[in-house]
Amino acid sequence: MTVLYHVTPEHPREHLYRVRCTVSEPDPAGQVFHLPSWIRGSYLVRDFAKHVLRLQASSEGHDVAIERLDKRSLRCAPVRGALQLDYQVYAYDESVRKAWLDMRRGFFNGSSLFYCPAGRDRAGFELVLERPSEPQLSQWRVATTLPVIDVDESGFGRYRADDYEALIDHPIEMGAYRQLDFDVDGVPHALVLSGRVALDEARVLNDLARICRVEREMFGHEPALERYLFLTNVVASGYGGLEHRSSTALICARGDFPQVGDPRFSRDYRNFLGLCSHEYFHLWNVKRIAPQRFLDSDLSAEAYTRDLWHYEGVTSYYDDLFLLRAGILVPESYLDVVAETATRLQRTPGRAVQTLADASFEAWIKHYQPDENTPNQAVSYYVKGALVALCLDLLLRRDSAITLDDVMRQLWRDYGARERGVPEGALEAVAQQLSGLDLRSYFDLAIRSTAELPLAECLADFGVRAVTRVACGDTDLGGRSAGPEARVSLGLRLRAGELRVAQIFSEGAAALAGLAAGDQLVALDGLRLSAATWGARLQSLTPGQRYSMHLFRNDELLEVSVVPQAAPADTWTLTLDAEASGDVLRRRQAWLGR
Repeated sequence: MTVLYHVTPEHPREHLYRVRCTVSEPDPAGQVFHLPSWIRGSYLVRDFAKHVLRLQASSEGHDVAIERLDKRSLRCAPVRGALQLDYQVYAYDESVRKAWLDMRRGFFNGSSLFYCPAGRDRAGFELVLERPSEPQLSQWRVATTLPVIDVDESGFGRYRADDYEALIDHPIEMGAYRQLDFDVDGVPHALVLSGRVALDEARVLNDLARICRVEREMFGHEPALERYLFLTNVVASGYGGLEHRSSTALICARGDFPQVGDPRFSRDYRNFLGLCSHEYFHLWNVKRIAPQRFLDSDLSAEAYTRDLWHYEGVTSYYDDLFLLRAGILVPESYLDVVAETATRLQRTPGRAVQTLADASFEAWIKHYQPDENTPNQAVSYYVKGALVALCLDLLLRRDSAITLDDVMRQLWRDYGARERGVPEGALEAVAQQLSGLDLRSYFDLAIRSTAELPLAECLADFGVRAVTRVACGDTDLGGRSAGPEARVSLGLRLRAGELRVAQIFSEGAAALAGLAAGDQLVALDGLRLSAATWGARLQSLTPGQRYSMHLFRNDELLEVSVVPQAAPADTWTLTLDAEASGDVLRRRQAWLGR
């Protein structure tokens, strides 16, 4: 039995898709339908059903009663013939996780649109994607890796999926996009760009091809793919990605791309390439080397694991490392990237509060729902996870005959290539088994405690000097930097371009003075403040001296007394040790290249 969906971009101006699901042989007791509550790769219950409108059911031309069972489920009354479920989906979420429709483009993940008939998730599925009726959208095309049955020259028509999981794991992009094709190991790849953007196409495609090539080389050029798409929504300001089994959905800023004739390698372009590298590595780590606890989930409620640091943190370690291996970064620049990651962790007071295992487990309520106190109570399994993976790789390289590459390849052979779910703690077990090392104390420290990581010590064994220093101004994110060091700190972060407090860091001068997120700073030491001169005014203060500060909290004018603290040494710099020799130098060259 095949379940058939028709999807029509019905009202782009009102952001409405129309969906019709036809079940040829419905459950004689009454067909139940479920819509997912979350999407794989993004660990937050998003309740996609809240965007569903005008639900109707019919069979052989007669209306069928619908009973709501819960927020994501419904039951249709028993029928003898084929059953049709009709509804609209409001699509106005420009992130990579849901659905979007306007006169510029259409995009959706199947988890936002497709009710699954209960008991039919292993059935064959077909999708008929209709062309929008507006004449202005006649140039729209379709970009997706969903297997084709019969489509027109623009990609509208009939597609198929072997099961429901496959159906919702191939996002669909529609619009007058630009498609830039390139080849990796004989596999067609493409960068699909939706939105106005100018870029050096040859340079970007060359860099992407090099990154994808070194990643596929690591896993012996597996898995086999028919093609791969980077579905990229280009906006004024944005950043993010979501992995799928043969594509990724990305959002980025226009300024992220290099321009023709400009040889500079900007931080924004580096971040874009790192994002592409990260999502591509998920082809293995998450999509195929997949946690059993996620595979067991029917997407109705949270699926808990303490290993998200493995799936996201290890991927975050490799994303920039592949830029180095692809020859896009030189070792010195790569160490600057690592220093920025270490600085982000160092500037997070929550690293002393939440363990990495707990950060993984609590992602559902903390990571995807940050607030003004998040830095004080939580740690990122991306950021700390990347540094834990780095230290693990260095320990393996120093004390055994293997590297983290070997661990990931073994996980691929044992689980990904065999389509088996990965049990909890598998990376830890495989690392110890392959290396012959007792790594329990390291994993206990790095994952299950809030102790500081042995970052500087591990790097020293590879001829890299790692030190912390005082930041050189607000724009100093870590790495090599020049300029005068900051003198004082209030322990707060302002909203960009404003004098409104965004975050207060625990035990800082602002916290001790009683400032709070949302406060509008007005005057300091009796003089009016401005966003343009805030940095200079702050650095003119004397640590330990008391100052008056006026602020608005809501509409009430308050005065507090603040005592600035000396600027902390919370910024990492990593440099190659020019005196490294012998085993240290050989280890460094094996890790970073010559």
